[in-house]
Amino acid sequence: MSTLHHRNRPMTGRDPHEPARTATPLELLFDLAFVVGFGVAGEQGAHLVAEGHVAAGVIGFAFSMFAICWAWINFTWFASAFDTDDWFYRVTTMVQMVGVVVLALGLPDMFGSLVEGDRVHNEVMVAGYVIMRLAMLVQWLRAARQAPEYRATCLAYARTLVITQIGWLVLAVAPVSVSVFFVGGVLLGAAEMAGPWLAERLRTEGPGQRSTPWHAHHMAERYGLLAIITLGEGVIGTVASLSAVVHESGWTLDAALVALAGTGLTFGLWWTYYLTPDAEMLHRHRERSFVWGYGNIAVFAALAGVGAGLHVAAYYLEEHSHVGAVGTVLAVAVPVLVFLVVDHVQFGLLTRSFQALHVGLVLGAVAVLAAAVATAAAGLPMSWSLVLVMLAPVVIVVGYETRGHQHVARLLGQGSGQEKGA
Repeated sequence: MSTLHHRNRPMTGRDPHEPARTATPLELLFDLAFVVGFGVAGEQGAHLVAEGHVAAGVIGFAFSMFAICWAWINFTWFASAFDTDDWFYRVTTMVQMVGVVVLALGLPDMFGSLVEGDRVHNEVMVAGYVIMRLAMLVQWLRAARQAPEYRATCLAYARTLVITQIGWLVLAVAPVSVSVFFVGGVLLGAAEMAGPWLAERLRTEGPGQRSTPWHAHHMAERYGLLAIITLGEGVIGTVASLSAVVHESGWTLDAALVALAGTGLTFGLWWTYYLTPDAEMLHRHRERSFVWGYGNIAVFAALAGVGAGLHVAAYYLEEHSHVGAVGTVLAVAVPVLVFLVVDHVQFGLLTRSFQALHVGLVLGAVAVLAAAVATAAAGLPMSWSLVLVMLAPVVIVVGYETRGHQHVARLLGQGSGQEKGA
């Protein structure tokens, strides 16, 4: 494919076995727009939790993460299969980036309305989401027209987009209560996720019914890059917590421990994420892509939730929080636990394997997190509790590096373990 110009090219589908396929500069730019969405969602969720509105903060954060991650996922799988990098493709990608920004601008109103409890003010948020999805609709229709062998599959994606966007628009303009909105949101979310599964799986042998030609190693890399972006929220949360300690007491032992805890936790979660041989397993078993692709929504939400939890810790250290020490530690420990559990479940489902060592490692991490909560309940400084939370992924990493890599090596039929994306 020529890179000297960007005139329109036929969207005929990429080679799913293309050698040395990597993320493009446009995809990396696209990902940067999602930094805004993750940041606003984490900040708003942390603020509500610190104010004592825990349920509203958690629900709003979960809903925001689904909307953000789902829009990213649909574009990313499409790009892996049909990226032409011509001017029209670039412009429609830019439109989706605009939608991400609009969605992020609408998040504060949505979070605030959850506290008020009257109705959900999600008009701006849904407008941003619809902008992203309409741009995606144009892409699917273009692929359907220019790639006849994938026509029926692409049109199935397009139909799902049209139906679900009508539903989101109704929820945005109708004066519905919080409970009605989230029931409708769950149903529409289920429909959004069912659409690709039906398009890719429930096919006949007729013309245009081929599965989209996504690239396994490319997809593993793309998901890994988004995981790094969500981990960036942990770095931001660490800086916020550290600033609170330094502002209160100057550079002390507590400040050093908070810096160690936040940075070490982010690093440990990154190391843990990259222990699963995603690329190789997806390459061998493309039929397992849906479990892996959808399950990572919970992974991304948990990683971003760790950053939000560190923001809650910053509020506590600044004495601007209505949540006690135990609740503050739980705000960090719970998303860490969710990540470790989901990540191991993902490993088992992707590799179709089970090892008692993994269960033992997760239980060990749970014990460390419980100890962190216990220290907070006992009145020890928050910095020590955060250090204990940091040690939870360390348990997983040490277990993998000493024994777990042998299990991965056996799964891959190789003499030594392979890292994710290798």
